[in-house]
Amino acid sequence: MQHSEGFLAIVKEARTGVSEIDLNQAGERIANNPDTILMDVREDSEWSNGHAAEAVHLGKGILERDIESVVPDKDTEVIMYCGGGYRSVLTSE
Repeated sequence: MQHSEGFLAIVKEARTGVSEIDLNQAGERIANNPDTILMDVREDSEWSNGHAAEAVHLGKGILERDIESVVPDKDTEVIMYCGGGYRSVLTSE
């Protein structure tokens, strides 16, 4: 998918405040802290096509509305993931 320059600028700015990690680092964090939540922020159809076994699903469209019911403790570490790295960055702020 081709993204607009404006969208890419928004993502670039959001990345400055987010710590991005790779799959191995995510696995280590989850192993070291079982309370860590792995959150899939993709669309419902993407989730239905497959997802990490331990993931919780809150699509980007409803995240702000429902996050407190899924993660009531604001000190809980949450690792966001999506299909391309854009939505997860935007939802991590």
